[in-house]
Amino acid sequence: MFTFDRRLVILLFSFCAALFTGCKTSTIESRRLEKMTSYNQLSPEEKELVDQGQIKIGMSADAVYVAWGRPSEVLQEETVQTGKTSSWRYYGTWMQETRYWAYRETSRPGNDLYLERYLVSDYNPRDYVRAEIVFKDGKVISWRTLPRPAS
Repeated sequence: MFTFDRRLVILLFSFCAALFTGCKTSTIESRRLEKMTSYNQLSPEEKELVDQGQIKIGMSADAVYVAWGRPSEVLQEETVQTGKTSSWRYYGTWMQETRYWAYRETSRPGNDLYLERYLVSDYNPRDYVRAEIVFKDGKVISWRTLPRPAS
């Protein structure tokens, strides 16, 4: 029979609780602490938006970083109309379903073998651009969110 030391059970439970509650790798709070100087310079309205994970035109790149986190991709562009701009892209992932017919050997009463057809579904992860923010001179000049692709 197994016997458990009460202290070991408590220690194991405490470890699991800490693991599941304290391991968020990137939260608004942790990013706010990382960029505290920039965060303190925001207006009260911008602080409220950032704390809710929202952005708006005119926000600084640091404010967007605190609100939404590190972008998946950063693109640089220069045009005659807008000059130099920087675009931050955020990616999302969705599972694309693929269905196909497969066959398996099945026996009938009397030991006759035959091929039985059945439907199989596979799910493959697919990335897509979830949001894009355009900066000019370190400030947001436009942003958009994009829907998840249809299945």
